[in-house]
Amino acid sequence: MPEPLTPRTPVSEAPSPGAVRALVRRIESATPPGRDRALDALRALAILGVVLGHWLVTALISDSGTVHVASPLHYLPPLTPVSWVFQTLAVFFLVGGQVGAAGYASARAQGTTYRRWLGVRLARLFGPVAAVVAVWTVAAAVMLGSGVGFETLHTLLKLVLSPLWFLLVFAALTAATPLAARLHPVGPLAVVLLVDLVRFGLGGPAWLGWINVAAGWLVPYCLGAAWARGGLRRRSTGWMLLLGGAAATALLVLFAGYPASMVGVPGAPVSNLNPPTLAAVTFGLAQCGAALLLLGPLRRFLRRPAAWAAVALLNLSAMTVFLWHQTAMMAVTAVGLLTGGPLLGLHTVPDGPGWILARLAWLPVFAAALLICWAAFHTYEERRRRGSSRVVRQGRPAHREVAGRAS
Repeated sequence: MPEPLTPRTPVSEAPSPGAVRALVRRIESATPPGRDRALDALRALAILGVVLGHWLVTALISDSGTVHVASPLHYLPPLTPVSWVFQTLAVFFLVGGQVGAAGYASARAQGTTYRRWLGVRLARLFGPVAAVVAVWTVAAAVMLGSGVGFETLHTLLKLVLSPLWFLLVFAALTAATPLAARLHPVGPLAVVLLVDLVRFGLGGPAWLGWINVAAGWLVPYCLGAAWARGGLRRRSTGWMLLLGGAAATALLVLFAGYPASMVGVPGAPVSNLNPPTLAAVTFGLAQCGAALLLLGPLRRFLRRPAAWAAVALLNLSAMTVFLWHQTAMMAVTAVGLLTGGPLLGLHTVPDGPGWILARLAWLPVFAAALLICWAAFHTYEERRRRGSSRVVRQGRPAHREVAGRAS
């Protein structure tokens, strides 16, 4: 039996080229032939999309001793297509629905109760959150004690804690997996359409939009559950979702007044994401179609052992990357302030091509800071997997979760 890769593998040290090759061979030999590597790749792409999207469209501006958030999408509208590339949440929910429904069906077949199945998944989902909350509780107290203004502290904490909304929604949908496994995606899509019709067309209250937080993300989650049941296998389905979702989104933006940006823009009267609008959901359908069409190319590409090893290792630390990437960006921004003056692309208003080029140059620095955060906190993610968790397990998918994954 091939030896599985466990969290005890010393990947946190700087490995030699020979050690890297040995690790790649080990992951490859331990991967069961039937494992769908493309699912892990889709999740990895979604993680990278969220991280790069936040790093590219979030600027922290220091103004008269107060830090506030600005977005280049506000000052440079031609950059709007960036939000189409890096707003990848629908892919998270698509994959989550697929592996969640498959995992729940497998658990039932093995006699595992729903309560136990759900408890294990929620524990793996929220375990690493405790480290983030603890660190930032101490940091907030220190900043307040040192005279940092409440407005600045609110800005920083909002950036750190904002990713947690995704975990809460994902947890709720995970709990609803037995229902989602029987629900057609058209049902929650109709709810989103009705909410937006009342909210925007009939002047209904704005709070109605929050219904779409559940209904909107339930659409790709139900698609994933249908995929687990054997649906969505034809390439024509992927093309239908991609072209139909893209056409619907274009019509909503061009003729129904929906914003073109698929992320929130400070100062904009309406956000497609907070809460989700019909345009965000139809855009998500297009993303789901693209993801399904990418399955074949991804499977062929991931036959390369090195490519698969990179995907597998990223998935092992997905929660750490997701929870700490904003902290890494803020840490670099704070250290940059110690230089005595605003640095282009880091503290300045994102209103020109110079800022864009400078921000691209800062991305490797953000990545280095994130690597430091990973080295300090990835053990909290590993502890939740010890014993039963593996990157791969002989003969079946790993019993481990990345952002709530159920195997």
